[in-house]
Amino acid sequence: MVKLTVELVRQAAQYTKALQDPELDLQGYKIPVIEIGEGLDQALPCLSELILTNNSLVELGDLDPLASLRSLTYLSILRNPVTNKKHYRLYVIYKVPQVRVLDFQKVKLKECQEAEKMFKGKRGAQLAKDIARRSKTFNPGAGLPTDKKKGGPCPGVVEAMENAIANASTLAEVERLKGLLQSGQIPGRECRSGPTNNGEEEMEEDTVTNGS
Repeated sequence: MVKLTVELVRQAAQYTKALQDPELDLQGYKIPVIEIGEGLDQALPCLSELILTNNSLVELGDLDPLASLRSLTYLSILRNPVTNKKHYRLYVIYKVPQVRVLDFQKVKLKECQEAEKMFKGKRGAQLAKDIARRSKTFNPGAGLPTDKKKGGPCPGVVEAMENAIANASTLAEVERLKGLLQSGQIPGRECRSGPTNNGEEEMEEDTVTNGS
């Protein structure tokens, strides 16, 4: 069992996007608990994008510490059990209001208003308290995983997506394709187990550009 700690952040993949925004990639670590220690927001004052896709976050309360990352505007928690919780999206929008894109979907003004209405006041605070349990189990001796979980797009699909990103004509298209690649949700792109005439894995021929 792995906690999101300063040490893990230091070991994880970090990138600088085209617009010079820092990005932290924590996909596939099966993190069940977010443990943000004192001063982490000072250590990562410019962190604007955090990808927690394909981990093991279960409780809404485990997401609360993300509120301290004031520059965080782009957050993905896809493929975590917590996303199946009732009021998940509105809870995150309320608790981490600086986020503008959640799970590759832009946060709408209507959602912000709904979240504010749901969780404000005494009743709202009680509701938040009732649903925001936090994980209690943790094995102190657990180490970091050496490899991420197998699976996801095969190399040929990844290369095709990267080429599509490189040839994209707009920033919106770049972000859309990048989101699909990072989440592993690439419509019409699947590897087949049987070898082709060239001895390579076959892929369904479906254009990844232009939103198809």
